[in-house]
Amino acid sequence: METMLIIAGSDPGAGAGLQQDLKVATLLGTYGLTVVTALTVQNSLGVRAVHPVAPEVVDAQLEAIFSDFPVAAVKVGMLGSGEIARVVARRLKRHQPQYLVVDPVLAASSGAALLDPAGIQALKEEIFPITYLLTPNAPEAALLTGLEVGNPADLEDAARRLQKLGPAWVLAKGGHLPGEPVDVLTDGANAYHLSGPRLVAPHSHGSGCALASACAAYLARGLSLPEAVSQARTLVAQALRWGLPLGRGRGPVNPYASFARDLARYRVIESLRKAAARLQKEDISPLVPEVLSNLGYAAPYAEGPQDVAAFPGRLVPTPEGLLIPAAPAFGASEQMTALLLAVIGTYPLLRSAMNIKYFPGLEEMAPLLALKVAPLPEPQKAAGPGESLASRLAAVFRPGTPPPDLIHDPEDGGGEPMVYILGPAPQVVVEKALALKNAACAAGKLG
Repeated sequence: METMLIIAGSDPGAGAGLQQDLKVATLLGTYGLTVVTALTVQNSLGVRAVHPVAPEVVDAQLEAIFSDFPVAAVKVGMLGSGEIARVVARRLKRHQPQYLVVDPVLAASSGAALLDPAGIQALKEEIFPITYLLTPNAPEAALLTGLEVGNPADLEDAARRLQKLGPAWVLAKGGHLPGEPVDVLTDGANAYHLSGPRLVAPHSHGSGCALASACAAYLARGLSLPEAVSQARTLVAQALRWGLPLGRGRGPVNPYASFARDLARYRVIESLRKAAARLQKEDISPLVPEVLSNLGYAAPYAEGPQDVAAFPGRLVPTPEGLLIPAAPAFGASEQMTALLLAVIGTYPLLRSAMNIKYFPGLEEMAPLLALKVAPLPEPQKAAGPGESLASRLAAVFRPGTPPPDLIHDPEDGGGEPMVYILGPAPQVVVEKALALKNAACAAGKLG
């Protein structure tokens, strides 16, 4: 396993600093070594205090690491003071790591200074000349160059000026600029504008740390610089999109999101298999509508059809009982994908659904089974078939309110009334469906 040395400050909330760096290093298959430069007192609401580690202690940590462990790449984050920056620079010059990634942490998002003027000077004079990749954001690029940075062209000018100070590559990040975000990657000879969508990301703490540490980890594993940057940007985009609402302020990014999604794929399929077997055993056929039923299950952090599994041939009633023509698969149902992605947008834990036919008296029966029903607005005739299920569900799902167990759609596309059963997993959905079937049969509501 390749090793990666992280030289950074400590964040007790673990959203940034060496804690976030270590998570990313581990997720990307490298072994993270750490040297602590400062102890910060902070939470999701901001930085309260910064306590730099004594320079001689930082130096002793570096000596201990370099004298014993192989180091494939180094990521430098918060340094805290000029003395610490110069100590780090001396050790790095002595050991000359092949890949040195520097995230010039100058201030917290709240504005609190995290590096003094002497430290900034040491960065530029001592560390930039031995840096392989420098990853400033737009405000940092502006402060380090003295340029005004208000658009991608300005950002390129600043990146090129920083590259002349010594880094082999500069990745200047444009997320702080207005409009669609554009990052600029340059080696001095060429400059590449890397665009991306503007994400709604209220929980973005640690995104810069995650990007720089991901670049270092990918370089340690042997990727080229452009490949490492591309992979790291993808990882951080996912981490931003699925940021964690922890604390009362700005929560941390979630670099585990894409890994959790991939790891869950087998469990999603197996859960659907077992749930369908129970539907067959108990024969849910009386509740299957004319358009047939389907049972879907989304992986955590689902983003599209590739992350939502269902049954390609649906669930088919026959005289001999329920027939399942094909095994569950991802991307098998547009209907289940549209439904579950809309549900997850408001209720991330409700990742499974099944459609059954509507029967008279369902609204009165459901509360007796402790099931909450929400009516879905009828499609607007003027809107035509283009009106999305998601837009109609928006009238049902309201953040902060308890989610429904059942959604009654009075006219599901083809005109047949439908009921969608929601739950956190297929087994829960199936139990709700069977409870409805048994109660409806006992009340003579189903033929």
